Amino acid sequence: MKVFISADIEGTCGVVCWPETERSKPMDYTPIQKQMTREVAAACRGALAAGAEAILVKDAHDSARNIDPMELPRGVGMNRGWSGDLLSMMGGLDRDAFGAVFFTGYHAWAGCPGNPLSHTMNGRNNRVTLNGMPCSEFLINSYTAGYYGVPVALITGDEALCGFAKELIPDITTVPVNRGIGGSVTAIHPMEAVERIEEAAKEALGKAASCRVPMPSHFHMEIEFIKHSAAYSGSFYPGATLKDGKTICFDHDDWYEMLRFCHFVLSG
Repeated sequence: MKVFISADIEGTCGVVCWPETERSKPMDYTPIQKQMTREVAAACRGALAAGAEAILVKDAHDSARNIDPMELPRGVGMNRGWSGDLLSMMGGLDRDAFGAVFFTGYHAWAGCPGNPLSHTMNGRNNRVTLNGMPCSEFLINSYTAGYYGVPVALITGDEALCGFAKELIPDITTVPVNRGIGGSVTAIHPMEAVERIEEAAKEALGKAASCRVPMPSHFHMEIEFIKHSAAYSGSFYPGATLKDGKTICFDHDDWYEMLRFCHFVLSG
């Protein structure tokens, strides 16, 4: 079995403020960047120990140049940087036959109090919903996995998102490492996070087949932007409509077309 890992940083153990996620702030960023690498490496070790034949890791935060490849086990490939295709944080999933998807360092959706850094794709929106559900990057990327028929077997990150993941995919293995409280985070010890993630990855691979993503037959997304000008601009995307001065809506039956909308409107 081949495993695809999409790795973010705002759900990494202990992260609490934006400078810790930014390469331009090395004093804050470096400790979290190292922990992100350790957590990804742990997921890789667990998957390989459970029988994974190969692993592709997508560095999916900001510059997509955060993970130190030298700290990953042999047998692991890396996708760094951004190709510009519609899969974004899942770039590379469409290029091979994968048996499971893991998400590491993932965070709660825009407006969720479960993480001081909660957001969906960027900081330009207050709220994103998909079929009435709060829309996180986890939800978007899970539907991308489902579109390609790949189960989502593991997620690590904040407690709020892990709880939502269990509602969407009941058999998913979760490793909550942070609990957001206002502008603070209570986290487990970083090495305990690494140990839990490695063991969870072993468990997750064994039950991946039961972690299929339930794909809706129709998708309705609403984005409430911070600035009304962003909503107005996005309303010119073909098929998009303004719900009010700051909110744009888009509907489609094809998830790939939803990704196209996200690429040009939500992420653009």
